[in-house]
Amino acid sequence: MKKEIFPHITIQPDVRFGKPVIQGTRTPVDLIVGKLAGGMALDEVMREYELQPEQVRAALGYAAELLAEETLAFV
Repeated sequence: MKKEIFPHITIQPDVRFGKPVIQGTRTPVDLIVGKLAGGMALDEVMREYELQPEQVRAALGYAAELLAEETLAFV
């Protein structure tokens, strides 16, 4: 069963062990965000993983939403 958890982002138990992926692909969101964070250019990421700009933006948006919800405890 596939579930959309964010626009263009889905999870499915039998795809990448249930990790969030770009809809219609097997490309994990964390891979895309990591490549951009590591200095890969947007056009390189799109070309290498055959993605559209809105799919890459969705990966970044999903990551931003997760971080916005995260609360850290201070010791």
